Amino acid sequence: MTTVPRPVRPSRAVEAQEGVKDLIVRRGLVAGDPLPTESELMEELQVSRNSIREALKALQAVGIVDIRHGFGMFVGRMSLAGLVNELTFHSRITLQNGKNHLANLIEIREILESGLVERLIELDPAADLTPVADVIVRMETEAEAGPVSPETDRLFHDLLYRPLGNPLVGQLLGAFWDVYYQLRDQLGAPDESPDDVVKRHRDIYTAVLAGDRAAAVAAVDDHFKGVRNRVGRISG
Repeated sequence: MTTVPRPVRPSRAVEAQEGVKDLIVRRGLVAGDPLPTESELMEELQVSRNSIREALKALQAVGIVDIRHGFGMFVGRMSLAGLVNELTFHSRITLQNGKNHLANLIEIREILESGLVERLIELDPAADLTPVADVIVRMETEAEAGPVSPETDRLFHDLLYRPLGNPLVGQLLGAFWDVYYQLRDQLGAPDESPDDVVKRHRDIYTAVLAGDRAAAVAAVDDHFKGVRNRVGRISG
């Protein structure tokens, strides 16, 4: 007779995590709202102080709970910091093992941005891209003196897709950017000149402004060629 293994019961700390999340949902709490105290959570969830503290620490690590010492506990604001740290760590490990998971991340980001520029062109009425034009001017100024700063490059992509009204877009692209930037020492110097960097961003902006979907997707592909080349060098 085959013995069916019993399902493993989650630990009390894991149950406490789910209890806190369920409490947030049931009470309709949103980011920034105060949470009950440790003692109140212990009473409501019927778990020990150690389990509550372990649960809160785990929820804080993923941004669900914000613990402000001296002020209390609050519902956290969504953050992808944990994802960034994990992706950066594993990308660094795979680079040491002769693999290149960073290239996979870049591919995902390129696919995402190719779809986003098409979605941006579909907006009706057309999006106001004046802030993006201002960033390109800033890029041109920086390129005259040296390389375009990472902050300006990141700002371009953030502002370009902001009219879509989807806050997750900025957070996801920001997470990919953070991983890429944290591995900059392994990547080495970029292949493109500052002027090339400006041109590739300007081409994306111009195509979107003109409503030319094919040109916009092609411009995104051209922009990522430099990134792919830079990442490809470290995979040998």
